Amino acid sequence: MKTLIIIPSRLSATRLPGKPLLKINNLSIISHVFRRAQEANIGEVFVATEDQEIADDVIKNGGNAVLTNKNHKTGTDRIYEAFQKLNIKNVNLIINLQGDEPAIDIKDIINLNQKMIINGSKIGTLASNIKNKNDLENENIVKVITKKNLEVDQFSEAKTFVRNSSNLNNIYHHIGIYCYRTETLEQFVKLSQSKNEIKNRLEQLRALDNNININVAHANSSPIGVDTEEDYLALKKIMEYKDQ
Repeated sequence: MKTLIIIPSRLSATRLPGKPLLKINNLSIISHVFRRAQEANIGEVFVATEDQEIADDVIKNGGNAVLTNKNHKTGTDRIYEAFQKLNIKNVNLIINLQGDEPAIDIKDIINLNQKMIINGSKIGTLASNIKNKNDLENENIVKVITKKNLEVDQFSEAKTFVRNSSNLNNIYHHIGIYCYRTETLEQFVKLSQSKNEIKNRLEQLRALDNNININVAHANSSPIGVDTEEDYLALKKIMEYKDQ
């Protein structure tokens, strides 16, 4: 099985503009993510971006980048264009790794890839246990509700994804990574955005609304995603402390 990792990234984030190029230990967030993906050693890695500044930064730091159209509505649409431009043959699995999680556990990336190979699922993602009940009402932390309890070695089916919930049954902290079978990604990007997806600003709901199952693997940790300046400062402090 051949896997390709593509990281969508753009400068015009609503809540924290320019965040891919913010520095932690003198390296941009997007280049940290690229290196994490590369260290997983499961396939070639590329950043897909509409911004020349991001491409230049990634290449300067030893990475690979593909320039894409500025009009994509979602990161998944962006990675599909990059995949088409790259024209790499015989790719079975394509991982969409979010560009704002520079502390994602390499072992979790490897585990998701292995689960997809073994189980033959159409789409796979990761989730971890919710440790703080306040996270249930934090709209910046996306949650996944699974049909069965999420155990370490299982690949449970997702029931839905939400931004806030009072439900405590089978609910987990969703982590921003998706692994698609190549043919499923091609199917997904041809679908129109669903009302549910637009309302909740969660593109994975497009798959569920069109009866495409998403399986969820248990992650070792909950990496801090950088959505706000507070997130950035907190993660910067943690990562710089670890490197001392």
